[in-house]
Amino acid sequence: MGGEPKLALNLLCIPETMPQSAVQAILAGGYSKAFEAGAIITGGHSIFDDVPKYGLSVTGFVHPGKFFKNLGAREGDVLFLTKPLGVGILTTAEKAEILEPGEIDCAISLMTTLNKGARDCAVRYRVHACTDVTGFSLMGHMLEMMQGSDTSARIETGAIEFLPRVLEFANMGLLPAGVYRNRAFAEPHVDEGNLPLKVRDALYDPQTSGGLLIAVDAEDADAMERDLRASVPGAQRIGTVIAKSDKSIYLV
Repeated sequence: MGGEPKLALNLLCIPETMPQSAVQAILAGGYSKAFEAGAIITGGHSIFDDVPKYGLSVTGFVHPGKFFKNLGAREGDVLFLTKPLGVGILTTAEKAEILEPGEIDCAISLMTTLNKGARDCAVRYRVHACTDVTGFSLMGHMLEMMQGSDTSARIETGAIEFLPRVLEFANMGLLPAGVYRNRAFAEPHVDEGNLPLKVRDALYDPQTSGGLLIAVDAEDADAMERDLRASVPGAQRIGTVIAKSDKSIYLV
């Protein structure tokens, strides 16, 4: 939402049998990312649980007149996506043990990349709407943005970047359950055109730690694109906001 994190608390659930070295590694990983984001971890809470869980409760600051909302996109805005898609499909392939050694590394690198660089760029421009792309997939989060803004979107699917082999696995039907839930939610509002099924499926893929979906004023789009590409290698210019139509999203 354009804010800056400042303070954080660890929230940790661990099995009593978890080795101390693993607990320390989890906390060290959280600390390194909080530090990278500019926040200070000031304490936390931990309990025993059969299923390990870790997260952070974060407090930050943003000017009340400048925070980003997931609605407010305007006709003519240009849409940007700041990370490639396909984390859910790749991690499903990993669970099925069909990835080659090292192939999961690109997904891990993507998930451990903060959206700080994209945020720091976006706040310099006239962003009318912004949301992160996570479990609801690109289609689900874009649908919410368009419905909240009373607009529609025209998406150039050829401009969308997918992680390596994602479309290959999608073509094999190797999809996480979230794809089907996201499709059931969003598909009635999407004109999928004549796209191959593997591409359509990948657009409903749930993301973990996905990128930002940004609607920026058309006059700022070229400058923001240059700025984004200098600091966010995965940034993509994927479409435009159009007047509200029969469908909320048109894929071409």
